[in-house]
Amino acid sequence: MASKTKKKLSENILDKFSIDFLRNQVLKNAYGNDDTVIAKLDPRILLIWYLFLGLVPWFVSDLWFLMGCFLLVLVTTKLARVAGLVLLLFGIGVFTQTGYLFIVALFFGGDASTIAPLLVLTLKVATCSLASVTVFSGLDPDRLSNGLMWYGCPERLSFSISYAYRMLPMLMEEFQNILLSFRMRGNPPAHVTVWGKIKYLFYQVKVVIHAFYPLMLNTAKRSRTTVEALEIKGYRYAAVNPQVKKMKLSTLKVTYNDLLFLAVSFLWIALCVLASTLF
Repeated sequence: MASKTKKKLSENILDKFSIDFLRNQVLKNAYGNDDTVIAKLDPRILLIWYLFLGLVPWFVSDLWFLMGCFLLVLVTTKLARVAGLVLLLFGIGVFTQTGYLFIVALFFGGDASTIAPLLVLTLKVATCSLASVTVFSGLDPDRLSNGLMWYGCPERLSFSISYAYRMLPMLMEEFQNILLSFRMRGNPPAHVTVWGKIKYLFYQVKVVIHAFYPLMLNTAKRSRTTVEALEIKGYRYAAVNPQVKKMKLSTLKVTYNDLLFLAVSFLWIALCVLASTLF
């Protein structure tokens, strides 16, 4: 009975981490957060906020200030409704970058005094990472492109970033189709025993490696079709036309919520600076 329960639990976990689950999580994080508080803010305000919290923590080593910045981005990440898979990868990434250093330090004769500097480094990495997750999960491709264009970013660069966002569904769909074709034509090893599961794992890795080249080839074919369609519609002329650019950026408006968001963030940062000065 216990063995059947463990087997069923493992199958449920493997089913959750299927290609469909990964695709849904990625698409949800990129396109499914339009109704959040962060998504309703002006992209120019979000980019300014991100530049501050993405750069300033790297030049500060005060623990109180870094802790306050981390709590701020933690709240904004909650408001942005970031997908669970992204948060899981964030946790794994932070641990692999800084957490293992503490274990290595203890293994080679370190003590509790190494916690403070490693905590500072962890807070820096976590704050900048969560700020990036908050902004890019709350901005759809068009709003992100418009915000960058308003700040004078070259149009081709802003369009490339927006186009990369739009390529995500295409890449995930193409990758799934290629894996299904390999699965139909392949003969995977039996994975009943422990050694069979290890062989099956290596088989899956091999299939993913073999799927890389057709994935890039098929995506390049679709990209060429998209570029030709843009050229037919006069994309190059519209990109350099001031009137078209003005019409495109006319949707950007700073509202009361944007100013309130900046004011609350500035007030919280000021309190963090005050706390670091006093303590």
